[in-house]
Amino acid sequence: MSSLLTAIGLRAPNSLESVIPNYSPFFLGFHFLWAYGVLSSRTLKQWYGIDHQVSPREDLAKYGEAAIREGKMTRKQLDMLKRNEAAHANSVENYPLLVGSLLFASYAGVPVQTINAAGLSYTVARIIYGAVYIFVDTPKWSWTRGVVWWWGNLSCLTLLYQAGKRLSA
Repeated sequence: MSSLLTAIGLRAPNSLESVIPNYSPFFLGFHFLWAYGVLSSRTLKQWYGIDHQVSPREDLAKYGEAAIREGKMTRKQLDMLKRNEAAHANSVENYPLLVGSLLFASYAGVPVQTINAAGLSYTVARIIYGAVYIFVDTPKWSWTRGVVWWWGNLSCLTLLYQAGKRLSA
């Protein structure tokens, strides 16, 4: 377990000559691809045959109901695609908070273990958030989306707080 924590930058290596890497660039790259690529609804819309390059933001509103009538998809699938688009939009909207918190924390000299721990926490939260947003369609369990949304944001807000303390000192 100790070597795993060392490998992901949460614990200092045993060697005095080794430095813990700051994984901020990795987290930024991963979340850019996550928000703009993985959570993009284009793949699923292409799968169901309702992706139109000319005006892709109108695909679900313009062609969704027709796809149900034509038997290309079910109402449940269309609703999932709508949640997918919302998860994508939220991830894009949330990305600047991650960028700002990692940059400020790195600039202010927040310990690298703290930065890496917050980045990993945010990553786990956002992956769960995306899965819950897209696949949970019952009111009974959809509240968990709000919990993991706050979990991810608190990871970033913690970094901003730590950076603020250091910059004000």
